[in-house]
Amino acid sequence: MKTIQDPVHGYVEVDKKIIPVLDSPEVQRLRYVKQLGFANLVYPGANHTRFEHSLGAMHLAGLMAKSLSLEPQEVLLAEVSALLHDIGHGPFSHASEQLMEEYLHHSHQEIAEYVNNGYLNEALCALDISPDDVCAMVEGKEDNNLITGIIHGDLDVDRMDYLLRDAHYTGAPYGTVDVHRLIRNTTLGEKGLVLRENGINAAESLLIARTIMRPSVYFHHVSRIAETMVTYAALEHIEATEGKDIGELMRMNDAEFSIALSNSPSEEARKLIGMIYRRQLYKRAVYIGMDQVKYSTAQKFVELKDKKSIAEKVCKEAGLDRTEVLVDIPPFPSPMKIDVLVRNHNELVSLEELSPLIRTLNMTRKSEWRMGIYTSGENRKTVEQCAYDLLNIERPTKQDKLVF
Repeated sequence: MKTIQDPVHGYVEVDKKIIPVLDSPEVQRLRYVKQLGFANLVYPGANHTRFEHSLGAMHLAGLMAKSLSLEPQEVLLAEVSALLHDIGHGPFSHASEQLMEEYLHHSHQEIAEYVNNGYLNEALCALDISPDDVCAMVEGKEDNNLITGIIHGDLDVDRMDYLLRDAHYTGAPYGTVDVHRLIRNTTLGEKGLVLRENGINAAESLLIARTIMRPSVYFHHVSRIAETMVTYAALEHIEATEGKDIGELMRMNDAEFSIALSNSPSEEARKLIGMIYRRQLYKRAVYIGMDQVKYSTAQKFVELKDKKSIAEKVCKEAGLDRTEVLVDIPPFPSPMKIDVLVRNHNELVSLEELSPLIRTLNMTRKSEWRMGIYTSGENRKTVEQCAYDLLNIERPTKQDKLVF
């Protein structure tokens, strides 16, 4: 047994059989991939990595699997799957997610290419663990296994760990979750994980933490601006290199990715990545919610090529170079649906029936959505005017207008 000191969970014990997986190049790469992308530009302490988070998720997965009285091999499967659940992340975590999805046509949760070949495949086979079972756990394929909810579910150990860890490193006092109460009150039903009635308050605290951390940390406007800048830098680099190295680019760690863009044949890519590292970030020319832009209109432009097209139109109208305006249209937040059922005396009912809080939280998430158009400080007024005219954005009243 190997013991690792963790700042969130204390001593984390790693079964010696898992050490070869822990030491794999795929897992070790996560030491150099920041958990929160560019959040350290807002919260200087937010320099923790996917590696730390993966260890924490593995620790909690083991606790939950043992609490469910699973067989030793199933406990091992849960721990290994949690350890590997983030190996598919690109550089700067979610900052490169859309690039991966649109150019490589898969998300970070699809890790088959890593576990079906090479060192990891051999390590898993040595543990008598099927790579297909690991993929099913990470992707949340309940048809394959009733315990996938441990890793990929509504109240999974992934969410438990990242909320605690992100709150710890940012100093944001919103991520407090009673994970041990949740784990102790989770049981295994006929269709998957079931939450006992005594765990309702702990489940609500997790959902509240997710809702509050979203605007204050995960979608903080400074982080969004930096992520948009690095996305556009990558797009310029990919165009300049004719997309020859996109697969290799997504397998890089943060430092390798930054060096690649800093040495890009694209002058625009070099400029944007340099601005991020000097913290010379663009400003918000337009930053609006669903009350000013129609959802149907916004969702027409969620792909990178569409956002880039809008940005170029605004640039042309404003008389600016094509990378002097950036458009950020994040996906509309999907409603939180708690499929985990609650054991209420002798029957199973949905958590929504017992907790009216979820409807309120979903309304809050909807109101927090923002579309951003960013540019340099001196061009904000011009870009704002052009963007409002081109996109037919409803202008706010004086009392509603944001003060930047």
